[in-house]
Amino acid sequence: MTKVRVHTISISLDGFMSGPDQNIDAPIGRGGHVLHEWIFETRAARELHAQAGGAEGADSDLLRAGFENVGATIIGRNMFGPVRGDWTEPLWNGWWGEDPPFHHPVFVLTHHPRESLVMAGGTTFHFVTDGADAALEMVKEAAGDGDIIVGGGASTIQQFLRSRAIDELHFAVVPIFLGAGERLFDDLDGAMDHYQCVGTTPSKRVTHYRWARVDAAL
Repeated sequence: MTKVRVHTISISLDGFMSGPDQNIDAPIGRGGHVLHEWIFETRAARELHAQAGGAEGADSDLLRAGFENVGATIIGRNMFGPVRGDWTEPLWNGWWGEDPPFHHPVFVLTHHPRESLVMAGGTTFHFVTDGADAALEMVKEAAGDGDIIVGGGASTIQQFLRSRAIDELHFAVVPIFLGAGERLFDDLDGAMDHYQCVGTTPSKRVTHYRWARVDAAL
């Protein structure tokens, strides 16, 4: 059964999943890179980038689980890149180089139309201007029997939480304070009342939390 999942989102102790002042030199905002340091130390992350080494354990196991059975991903334009407004030449093609790590269709929410972008390794970026609901219908068709991952930024995840479209939510709390940026659990209009915690896993670097919609099959 296809699930809509948020997986491996890192947030600070004060709830931010990115720092302030995002720009091309600071893709996750000022200080935001610290949120993801635990990921890059895992064997699962290194395997994703065809690298050797990395630590095994809970962090790696949970990260690897997030890669399983994924058919398509939805992200916001803020996650795709720092460009705002109309697309202009030279066109921004994402943070990930010529071979992004997705290897499946990725649907980017934006207000500005753009032709689909075919990348190496099986990743194609599709740019959706009709809103989150329309994107979800398109992604369901593209994902087939695979799961749908809802990625960042925070405002994108919030849209799907408010509509209770997300079945499962996994986030890791990193023991730092950012003080400003994009907070994950703001502006949800009580949406989290429809979710419950179904598991916690501490590690040396972070604490993992798994939540599920109360009527979602686990």
